[in-house]
Amino acid sequence: QVHLVESGGGLVQPGGSLRLSCAISGPPLDNYNMAWFRQARGREREFLAGITWTTATTMYGDSVKGRFTISRDNVKNMMYLQMNSLKPEDTAVYYCNIHPNTWGQGTQVTVSS
Repeated sequence: QVHLVESGGGLVQPGGSLRLSCAISGPPLDNYNMAWFRQARGREREFLAGITWTTATTMYGDSVKGRFTISRDNVKNMMYLQMNSLKPEDTAVYYCNIHPNTWGQGTQVTVSS
């Protein structure tokens, strides 16, 4: 069974940057569709960015396009989310995902001055 562990969250000022990491352990990965989601308090979980494991084809949600970058290292079994120009509305718990239903425990990102 594949396990996902997120890290890299924290408190950052508006306009700042953070890089989230997702460590992937378990059986060798196939050409999975992987993604980052977030869930703000009182809101539904939101798709942010996706990447295919073998070809690294990416796609982004409208709310983060141009500010966030998803990437993966298939040697280290890691996935990343580089987040720039952060806004207070980016405050949420961020989750990595292997489609459809493998999730990490989440990491909190708070954007506040």
